[in-house]
Amino acid sequence: MSYSTSSIRNVALAGHPGAGKTTLFEALLQAGGAIQTAGSIERGSTVSDFDPIEKQRGHSLDAAIASIDHHSAAGPVHLNLIDTPGYPDFRGPTLSALAAVETLAVVVDADSGVEYGTRRMMEHAKARGLCRVLVVNKIDHDGANPARVLESLREAFGPECLPLNLPADGGKRVLDCYAAAAAGSGEQSDLGAVADWHQKILDQVVEINETVMEHYLDLGEDGLSSDELHDAFEQCLREGHLVPVLFCSARSGVGIAELLDTAERLFPNPAEGNPPPFEKGQGDAVEAIQASPDPQAHVIADVFKIVNDPFVGKLGVFRVYQGTVKRDTQLFVDDGRKPFKVGHLFKLKGKDHVEIDQAIPGDIAAVAKVEDLHFDAVLHDSHDEDQIHLRPLDFPKPMFGLAVEAASKGQEQKLSTALHKLSEEDPCFQVEHETETNETVIRGLSDLHLRINLERLKDKYGVEVKSRPPRIAYRETVAGKAEGHHRHKKQTGGAGQFGEVFLRVEPLPRGGGFEFVDEVKGGTIPGQFLPAVEKGVRQVLHDGAVAGYPIQDVRVVVYDGKHHPVDSKEVAFVAAGKKAFLDAIGKARPQVLEPIVDLEVNAPEQHMGDISGGLASKRARINGTDSVRNNEIVVKAQVPLSELEGYAAELKSVTAGRGRYSLDFSHYEPVPANVQQKLVDAYKPRAEDD
Repeated sequence: MSYSTSSIRNVALAGHPGAGKTTLFEALLQAGGAIQTAGSIERGSTVSDFDPIEKQRGHSLDAAIASIDHHSAAGPVHLNLIDTPGYPDFRGPTLSALAAVETLAVVVDADSGVEYGTRRMMEHAKARGLCRVLVVNKIDHDGANPARVLESLREAFGPECLPLNLPADGGKRVLDCYAAAAAGSGEQSDLGAVADWHQKILDQVVEINETVMEHYLDLGEDGLSSDELHDAFEQCLREGHLVPVLFCSARSGVGIAELLDTAERLFPNPAEGNPPPFEKGQGDAVEAIQASPDPQAHVIADVFKIVNDPFVGKLGVFRVYQGTVKRDTQLFVDDGRKPFKVGHLFKLKGKDHVEIDQAIPGDIAAVAKVEDLHFDAVLHDSHDEDQIHLRPLDFPKPMFGLAVEAASKGQEQKLSTALHKLSEEDPCFQVEHETETNETVIRGLSDLHLRINLERLKDKYGVEVKSRPPRIAYRETVAGKAEGHHRHKKQTGGAGQFGEVFLRVEPLPRGGGFEFVDEVKGGTIPGQFLPAVEKGVRQVLHDGAVAGYPIQDVRVVVYDGKHHPVDSKEVAFVAAGKKAFLDAIGKARPQVLEPIVDLEVNAPEQHMGDISGGLASKRARINGTDSVRNNEIVVKAQVPLSELEGYAAELKSVTAGRGRYSLDFSHYEPVPANVQQKLVDAYKPRAEDD
């Protein structure tokens, strides 16, 4: 089916684990005619959870994409749907999907209501300028309380949360309260009169636009044209003045056709959503630019997902923002000078790839076997688009680490290749090589995140590994100012080495990074040797000074030195800069910093004392508790990450398996003196070659 940009709708499904996103994804695909029968999570037959590990665990670990081609009353509609993981351990693929859509549909359990994942995704969508929709699922389940859920949504996210449909007969059907016909309807829903809610929506929509408001006040609802009302509704969505709430049951199909119809009629197309945040240039020369959804313009597309498929090779999934990508098109990757040819162009349907001839502005497509592709790469067909990129997404820091090595000799290169492929697919999974210990360290958002990737190493790439306990991402800094000095002098019979450096260090605010400042007067250190001094300083930054961890939040000011017209060379000033920096740090009250995380624990209320006591023993600061549904509580605390090793098993034991927790990186702060001393004593500095 041929379609235009105005016919495209891009929607991602997100929310708390267990809200029913994958089941809703299946129900929408079936209602739209994309599949004959909805798959089942229990049977492992869903379109989106096709990975063997996903089937085994019964929940999504990666984002999956499928499309619906539907003939509506207004013409053809092409709906691109993205099903995302709910577990916070796998937020990388979820957040990546935000770069490809205009609308985020946050799925809410009609029994559980507002949960941690609900709040998190609403915040991410708002920060990204996406249109937000709340989909209340499972309205016909035992224990469902749509009225209470709607009240909690309005309390959490504001009175702009208003229903476009309403459950009736205990969730066995839904009633439209947006359409004009609802105004005169005498129908009663489970949440009250349909006409009353219709009036609330109308009042909210018309106040966004003065002209529409005037027409409404003068002529009433009948005086508003459908175009006026539609445009005002779109503006409300873009500006967050209206957050539609839609009720449904993915299992029984109640409200699914209505949800699909609402997406087609009211969700924004790529020309109507907020403009994507493109930037051009680097450093201080960055300027905001706007892509135009013009099919005839130069191509601008962004890669938001990488899949390393064992059969088709590397697959880059991209969203087209401008121009038309056709088979045999020549495209550049980022600022690369050599283009690649689009040999095959695909639409995705879960694990299946369907070949297409072209992808127009607003569409989502994929291209295979292009090794230069990477997450967030910009594809374009003209060097006028060099240095263009989307504003980076705010990904959480991967704080959990495991040192890994191949279980069998001779598999080191295979392990390295496999880890690289996994890190390409997930922006929150990182691979580092620790030069100090000659270790390969993988980092992720949780122990579960890392363990799943170790399973993938074995199942997908045939590599088994040995791993060691998590290495906490400590950092080093200084608490005071100090000066350092070193003279490097070496004479070996021929030309010697000479370089002398005076510098001072001072702390920067937390998160300030590193600054290198040149205050040398009179050429005592010639300009060509200053980069060598900085190189020596940066060696210490990477390797650490007191406990072997990277140094941050430090300013280094080089203010004096000496050189020799014959013996001074780069290697001498590298060594002098390094030793002078170490000298200064030793006098500047060095500190080891530890990562502090925001922790939220959900558990039955009767376990409150055990949980609070356990956290107190872990140097936690408890910030508060909230009562939620079914006699559950949420404990919020800030805890050193190092204290949480084994916490999943501890919480399971304390709460008989009913407790769960999530965490986010918060900040770094100094470790207690006794902890710092242990870390310093354990550090074995490598031998230095003088």
